[in-house]
Amino acid sequence: MEIVNPNAAILTNYEVMTALKDMKNSKKKYGLRNLATITYETVQYLEDTPCKEQSTAGIIDFLQAMKEFNLTKNECLMMVNDPPSSPLHIQLMIEDSDERLTEEQVTRILEQTAKLRTPATPAAGTPGTTTTETTGQTDS
Repeated sequence: MEIVNPNAAILTNYEVMTALKDMKNSKKKYGLRNLATITYETVQYLEDTPCKEQSTAGIIDFLQAMKEFNLTKNECLMMVNDPPSSPLHIQLMIEDSDERLTEEQVTRILEQTAKLRTPATPAAGTPGTTTTETTGQTDS
């Protein structure tokens, strides 16, 4: 995904995090400590949200799957940024969901958001993931 004009479009948390990391890692140093602080704190916050585990391909697949439900762009954006985990969560995100969606459609949306929430399996030796042999849990 490429940000063509950041003032002309809505962005997912994933896109914001990626843009801030790119800005932080760029060779250009802006010389503004306040900007560096805001960038750092925003990236730290976003790394504690579901966007840390998302990918461009996963988001695109999710948005393609959502087309059949005739959701607005803002409803899709909310579901990408905070993937719902229950029918109640969907009801809070989608206006008039009880009139617009059947129970079967809500179930299918939940299945798609579960795929979006599930992190891609990291390749062996991928930095940022460590496995504890004694507990078998992954610490990301």
